[in-house]
Amino acid sequence: MNRRIATLLAALIPVVALGVLGSTVAVPYAALGPGPTFNTLGEVDGKPVVDIQGTEVDPTTGNLNMTTVSVQDGLTIFDALAFWASGRKGLVPRSEVYPPEKSREEIDESNQADFARSEENAELAALRFLDYPTTVKVESVGVDGPAKDVLQPGDELISVNNVAVDSVTAVQEAVSAASPGTAVDIRYRRDGAENTATITLGARPDNAEKGYLGITPVEEPDVPFTIAFNLADIGGPSAGLMFSLAVVDKLSPGELNGGGFVAGTGTIDAAGEVGPIGGIPYKMVAAQEAGATTFLVPEKNCDEARQHTPDGLRLVKVVTLDDAVQSLNALNSGGDAPSCG
Repeated sequence: MNRRIATLLAALIPVVALGVLGSTVAVPYAALGPGPTFNTLGEVDGKPVVDIQGTEVDPTTGNLNMTTVSVQDGLTIFDALAFWASGRKGLVPRSEVYPPEKSREEIDESNQADFARSEENAELAALRFLDYPTTVKVESVGVDGPAKDVLQPGDELISVNNVAVDSVTAVQEAVSAASPGTAVDIRYRRDGAENTATITLGARPDNAEKGYLGITPVEEPDVPFTIAFNLADIGGPSAGLMFSLAVVDKLSPGELNGGGFVAGTGTIDAAGEVGPIGGIPYKMVAAQEAGATTFLVPEKNCDEARQHTPDGLRLVKVVTLDDAVQSLNALNSGGDAPSCG
């Protein structure tokens, strides 16, 4: 009997040890999977996700959903094996999600900053698409820059060397077109009054042959209404495209989604260029499970998206905000749209 018990114990000890290790030892991986999806035409916690106040808003129905990726950290060996076997979630090195050189607080702050910037770009891109006016203002002035004793934060830039500037890119191009040491006339508005100042350009830190003003310009809407985005606890820049589409839909006649369920993802800049994002296989799954039939895909994500398309989900390739609007209008009228296929 003693020998049988000893044999049994000898067999059980490795199993128990494996169970303890498998359920307690962490692995250097994180799990990615489908995350929550939000209708940018709808409400969250009783507030419109995209809230436009001070002007008439066109009625909307259906969905224009932004999508997210869920991240699970602190995985044990058994957790990692279960996620890998499920086929619904994927494992990536933890360092890809949480770079070791940054604290968790720094990563969260960076994600929130990216999200806030995506909201600003989404608003600008949509308003520019709809031909609303914008202004270019000075956001900051370098303490040692050529403009330090002339321009101030909040100044509205009107022209550089008699070339009208209506975007950040226009300011950068006008200044870079002049050589360092060149005196340029800057026309600007401060406290409602127009002024002209002559500033001698310095050399750009990254290109000594191009002029440098030493300011950070920023583009702002010049409209008599406000746009607020009411999604909390979401990070990263990938909601930009869907936010822009919601603004366009609410400020123009008709329905971009045709009253149906459209979802998508993609960063956006102030000029309306749509950029790639991460985790698109999981975002498509989240969209399809929520009821989407059409999914807007940044062009540079098309190869990956095509390999993981859920059944019943139409992929529409998008390069710019204008592309997205045209494609949705074409589908609503029974036409076709560029596909990742």
